[in-house]
Amino acid sequence: MGMNQKEKSPFLLASLEELINWARGNSLWPAQFGLACCAIEMMSTAASRYDISRFGMEVFRASPRQSDVMIVAGRVSQKMAPVLVTIHSQMLDPKWVVAMGDCAASGGLYNNYAIIQGVDKIVPVDVYIAGCPPRPEALLDGLLLLRKKVQSGLPSRHSESEK
Repeated sequence: MGMNQKEKSPFLLASLEELINWARGNSLWPAQFGLACCAIEMMSTAASRYDISRFGMEVFRASPRQSDVMIVAGRVSQKMAPVLVTIHSQMLDPKWVVAMGDCAASGGLYNNYAIIQGVDKIVPVDVYIAGCPPRPEALLDGLLLLRKKVQSGLPSRHSESEK
């Protein structure tokens, strides 16, 4: 994308695919899926101190049909896994998944039969955010990394697994 230097009025010059990816990257709407202590940190990113709305991601949706990013914040139990898969399948394409915290990424401290040892065992994950629990700054950094991925046109891991 660029600006015409000959004329003083700014306009965008890019392919349609680049413009669509730019728009997608600047309007990521997360689905609320907080499961444990990481959810408190996820909620604090929407507060005035961290203000996730600066990046166009403040619209946390309760309906999976209106969101395109699932932030899995916390440990996923065996009982919650089918619910997570159902919500993920109800999201429209393209969709992305962020594993927030050590429990979502690898099971964390809970190395037992009741906890899924990494959410990537049941849904494809695009961005991992480390920490127990990760700070709101880490979540913002992970979401900005996801935004770069979306704007560069890289496909979500979901679309790669379906092919």
